[in-house]
Amino acid sequence: MIDFRCGDNVFPAELPPERVLAVLRPQGISPAGAPEELVERALDGCADQLSRFQAGEKVVIVTSDITRATGSEVYLPILVDRLNRAGIPDRDIEIVIALGIHRKQTEPEHRKILGSLFGRIRVSDHDCDDPGQLIYLGNTSTGVPVELNRTVAEADRLILTGTVTFHYFAGFGGGRKSILPGVASRKSCMASHFAVLNPGEGTGKSKLAVTANLEGNPVHQAMYEACAMRPPEFILNTVLSADKKIVAAFAGDWREAHREGCSFLSAHFSYPVAELADLVVVSCGGFPKDINTIQAHKSMEYGSHALKPGGVMILLAECRDGHGNPTFFNWFGYPTCAELETALRRRYEINGQTAWSVKEKAGRFRVILVTSLPEEEVRTMGMTPARDLKQALDLAADWLPKDYTSYLIPEGGAVLPVLK
Repeated sequence: MIDFRCGDNVFPAELPPERVLAVLRPQGISPAGAPEELVERALDGCADQLSRFQAGEKVVIVTSDITRATGSEVYLPILVDRLNRAGIPDRDIEIVIALGIHRKQTEPEHRKILGSLFGRIRVSDHDCDDPGQLIYLGNTSTGVPVELNRTVAEADRLILTGTVTFHYFAGFGGGRKSILPGVASRKSCMASHFAVLNPGEGTGKSKLAVTANLEGNPVHQAMYEACAMRPPEFILNTVLSADKKIVAAFAGDWREAHREGCSFLSAHFSYPVAELADLVVVSCGGFPKDINTIQAHKSMEYGSHALKPGGVMILLAECRDGHGNPTFFNWFGYPTCAELETALRRRYEINGQTAWSVKEKAGRFRVILVTSLPEEEVRTMGMTPARDLKQALDLAADWLPKDYTSYLIPEGGAVLPVLK
């Protein structure tokens, strides 16, 4: 029996063993040391870059906001210690939080991100809407304007930090994403994300702008070109386990180190499947991973990779904080994906892109959502509401063949099924 978390609740999955093809979990990882050791070892490879830093230079470190666990409270103090040893005093170091278009951070959130550095190293939040904080560097080859945080753009030395994750249309997080959308203007963020859509009305989403793919991915290309306009001295990226512990660290050239991190993530957090199933039962992993619909979409997206067209997905996502953005649910006022896409092309919003992705999967599969969201809102999004896993399985029985097959995915945001 496999337990599935939904918010703070735990539901056992009672399926006949012969109907379960596999339980999909991240592949076993044995970290080559404690988190601190992994970070130290990664930074050892940046000795040449650090040797070029000089006293009196302004060093800016970019790191992620509170919505993305990275292990920053572990790696930032180690990184600053390396800078101190290279002759850079605390007063010449600033940490910029890569908010993208997110809200500013609270003091407790700054404390969490900086760890022991809080109150010692200057920290500032990027503001995508303040023209006085932005500088225009040019356009990408596809016309995306690159407007970046002035402190970042004008730093004598720049270091990007974050974590490598799967991303449902940029391919992977981490690396170049710290620049765009991390410290870019709202205009730049929207333009780069708009690249997910093919040119031309009604042509839908690019088939290359998908999870775990960088090659030919137009969204990745926009981010890559933007980072090349203001390349860092080096990057430091982590990979985290499902329980948010650092299991690997990669540092060095912003292109090569990021590629290494992506390869590691794919090797250890993908799960090869020999066939698609009639049923996928997937949980985000409980609170806070299922705090809202936007966050829950990640598990919905990954789980769909193991499901037959027209199959049934049971998604456990409490969503105690609702949808995650006040404009997100409004996009479901459009009856069809085609109409939503047309509206998105006229007035692009990142939340609208996520809503389109939810609606598209709700149309391709039969999705039963175990959630605390109002039932009518669930139906409006194209899904069937259920109060618990037992009810969801009872509903699914009416749609499944008698000899159905299934996959169980208890930590849906941490494993990507890959059809082999």
